[in-house]
Amino acid sequence: MQVTEIRAEGLQREFRVVMPASDLEARVDAQLNQLKDRVQLKGFRPGKVPVEHLKRVYGRGAMLEAIEAAVNEATAQLVTERGLKLATDPKITLADQSEVEGVLKGKGDLSYTVALEVVPPIQLGDFKTLKLEKLVAEASDAEIDEALQKVARDNRPYADKGAGAKAESGDRITVSYAGKVDGEAFEGGSAEDVVVQIGSGTFIPGFEEQLIGMSAGESRTIKITLPEDYGNEKLAGRPAVFEISAKSIETPGEVTINDDFAKSLGLESLDALKKAVKDRLDRQHAAVSRQRLKRQLLDQIDAMHQFEAPPTLVQREFQSVWDTVLADLKAHGRTFADENTTEAAAQAEYLDIASRRVRLGLVLAEIGDRNNIKVTDEEVSKALMERVREFPGQEQQVWQYYRDHPEALASLRAPIFEEKVVDFLVELGQVNEKKVSREELYRDEAHEHAHGHDHSHDHDHAHHGPESPKA
Repeated sequence: MQVTEIRAEGLQREFRVVMPASDLEARVDAQLNQLKDRVQLKGFRPGKVPVEHLKRVYGRGAMLEAIEAAVNEATAQLVTERGLKLATDPKITLADQSEVEGVLKGKGDLSYTVALEVVPPIQLGDFKTLKLEKLVAEASDAEIDEALQKVARDNRPYADKGAGAKAESGDRITVSYAGKVDGEAFEGGSAEDVVVQIGSGTFIPGFEEQLIGMSAGESRTIKITLPEDYGNEKLAGRPAVFEISAKSIETPGEVTINDDFAKSLGLESLDALKKAVKDRLDRQHAAVSRQRLKRQLLDQIDAMHQFEAPPTLVQREFQSVWDTVLADLKAHGRTFADENTTEAAAQAEYLDIASRRVRLGLVLAEIGDRNNIKVTDEEVSKALMERVREFPGQEQQVWQYYRDHPEALASLRAPIFEEKVVDFLVELGQVNEKKVSREELYRDEAHEHAHGHDHSHDHDHAHHGPESPKA
């Protein structure tokens, strides 16, 4: 086998490979010699079929298999011998059709090119120089009281308002409805005896507000425009008409937050309820603290490792992010002008984000590889179980989906790996804890969301998908 490098530009490599016909012929003969002991042909005893006869019958198919196996082995050997790490699968280009026909007939050498996109060598920085500030916020008494009030509101008893009473904001109304678009019923537009809490915002915008003033037994027609992010794209943004009939109206009662209330929720006392609320708030604060610490860490890791990211990986990552951006704008009925930018400027920004994500993914993968950081099957199974529990009633289907789709299962493994690498780096760096208020802890989060700059695609998740580099 003769290998000649014909291109080496940036992260692109291309080689011409020539494989002698004699090598392919030897592969075919070895394959047919194995086949003759198993094949049964009319007129021949088992194991006595001449190889030359098999070659006439199966030769073309055997040569195709030999070519495929030889190309795969040669490509793997080429990559290994040159110490290359691939960013994407190799692209094999065979010679013209007439030459291929000659190879299939055993009358010529196999000549082809293999194009590779490689991952650049990564020189890891000194992670002991990392300096991180960990913001720590503990749930205050005022916060706990506020959360208790919400628990009380969510668990208020409801009582029938009585004959002739009209529904108000905050009331619960049981209704049946039938929706139509252009005079035709649509899937999901009708239901019987549905409980709606007016003002909760759980139904389509404009639906709950038009129930105000209804009485039990009353019917009315309401008109709304289906939202742009409606589940059925054909109906999104279309005007709809709903026929509504009210069955009952209930109004919320008062709740006294005491031991009896706590016991109604399955806890032994008010103190136990307060502790449960505090623990939940502390977990929420800890999660935000972790995200902010991780952002600092990834910013510093990115600054330490500036190199050209493989263009194909960047383009794929950009397309994934860009599709999400466009879908989000459409769902909220906004334009790039509404975001104080242009499409071209936004594309440039998200291309930078995609490049950063790919670089970070490569660096984190390299750190994990050099430090033997692994994700166990048990950890993936635990993540799968948590995912399955998010779909009550569909557990079996979700479980089977992940089992049947390796790339989906890999999507569960990737964030676990990333968090383990982050933990490893935090241990090496210098972390200074700073106690702050809830407002300070959440300040940057609120600012980003308010200004449409939620770069979670950028900071929080490096690229670890099925297109991650392969050795």
